[in-house]
Amino acid sequence: MSVLVAVARLGRPVRGRLLLALIAGAGAAAAAIGLAATSAWLISRAAEQPPVLYLLTAVTAVRVFGIARGVLRYLERLAAHDAAFRVLVELRATVVVRLAHLAPTGLGELRSGDLLARLVGDVDTLADLWLRVLLPYGSAIVVAVATVAFLGLLVPAAGVVVAVALLATAIGAPLAAGVVARRADRSLAPIRGELAETTVELVRGGPELVAAGATDRAAAIVADVDGRLAAAERRAALGAGIGGLVSGLAAGVSLWAALVVGIAGVRDGSLAGVLLAVVALTPIAIHEVVSPLVPAAQRLPGITAAAERVMDVLHRPDPVPDPAVPSSIPKGPLGLRITALLLRHRGAREDACIGPIDLLLPAGGRVVLTGASGSGKSTLVSACLRFLDPVAGSIELVGPMASVDLAAVPGDAVRRAVTACLQDPHVFDTTIAENLRIARPDASAGALEAVLDEARLLDWVRTLPDGVATRVGEHGARLSGGQRQRLGLARTLLADAPILLLDEPTEHLDDATALAFAADLDRIAGPRAVLVLTHRPELFPESRGWTRVTIDGRDAPPASCHRSPASGA
Repeated sequence: MSVLVAVARLGRPVRGRLLLALIAGAGAAAAAIGLAATSAWLISRAAEQPPVLYLLTAVTAVRVFGIARGVLRYLERLAAHDAAFRVLVELRATVVVRLAHLAPTGLGELRSGDLLARLVGDVDTLADLWLRVLLPYGSAIVVAVATVAFLGLLVPAAGVVVAVALLATAIGAPLAAGVVARRADRSLAPIRGELAETTVELVRGGPELVAAGATDRAAAIVADVDGRLAAAERRAALGAGIGGLVSGLAAGVSLWAALVVGIAGVRDGSLAGVLLAVVALTPIAIHEVVSPLVPAAQRLPGITAAAERVMDVLHRPDPVPDPAVPSSIPKGPLGLRITALLLRHRGAREDACIGPIDLLLPAGGRVVLTGASGSGKSTLVSACLRFLDPVAGSIELVGPMASVDLAAVPGDAVRRAVTACLQDPHVFDTTIAENLRIARPDASAGALEAVLDEARLLDWVRTLPDGVATRVGEHGARLSGGQRQRLGLARTLLADAPILLLDEPTEHLDDATALAFAADLDRIAGPRAVLVLTHRPELFPESRGWTRVTIDGRDAPPASCHRSPASGA
């Protein structure tokens, strides 16, 4: 219940529109009941063949109720959907921003397909809380109370009968459906997320699966998940059918019961005969208003499950929280000083740490870091970008006059001073220019050409019919591995941060291009401090000013894998 209350509170900014939708919905429902009751009276009274003038008021009322029902229903749908979509826009943007803060180390077990399902399917599902639950229930309660009071004035027993039938429809039918399908309803959102996750994995790994002849096994996994989803949907549909059965029975019983007590009222003279049709048909009209509450109530478990999955993302703790009292970055040329640094691999056991590591990258300096695969080079980059806090030791930004520990600086500020080109940079499904402008949205065409030239891509780009406006495909599918690597490098250079980290920058490059790039790197980097992580240190010889540092990556002893109070981490 608490998670539904939290989602409902998201509607506070649009409460005016929601109130308008509630009033319009109640008005439309009241108009529908008024139309049925007035029509019933008109038919009964017309059967007595009175003067036509006696019927004009009722005829006019029928027209008014008929027009009002359509107009108010349209207004209710317009206001309700406008409010819900406004909330969803803000919520989806909030989820995206939260994911940006959590990535890459705070997502834990969450995978891209499941995250996509949460961002799209689960967020969309939350709209049903307003559109199919809160607003329909609110307007139905208002109209049901008024209708029961109206029938109670005509025939008190009829009011009691209809009230009991409405309670059976609004409460009993959802409970009966929930007994059968509650577990299925709650499992729909997680299974849909699992199906999205499995499908994304299958699509991304399609070429490898075909090459390995494993497509049948992969398809069987998807079919298994889809089968479980279909079974849950069938059980949910069974629950909806049972709820509809209870609602229909309640409506039929209320009709006959109202007719019986109405006939008794006519016989004893407490009810005018012309009003008998009103007493008999009004319960049918009110049940048409209340019956949609059955599937609405049945959706609550599914909405709750979706809300829990969305709130799980929003309420996940920051993997690297910003300091309460942030420090500013020193002015002037910057370098990095790493002292007795101890890091824990992401997702590793509590005592699987690497280090300690000592390294000095002076302002404008050049350092090449080597080590065996798994020694922690990429983990060190995550720590320098403040995606990961040290277990012990420190990383400092060092300026000419002062230095500051990274743990005392907000993560976004750190990443404006330290930028990196990772070993497998992500390339977005857009143009070359837009991929570059992620680093600097206001970059001019000349700036784009300059960094493409530095990354040895400009000659190739000029051969393309659309130049920098060429689309690169999903994950850079239209580029070679080397071109993707160099496009990522060009984007990093465009950011123009004072400290540049390059993780395997010569990966996917042929020997001649790698040698040329390494020789040009000093000129390309200019006054920036550069740290290169590579398995090919021979490309960056000491004769050209490179300082070589090697880390062995041996796990630190368990006793040292604790968070040092002095480190500030």
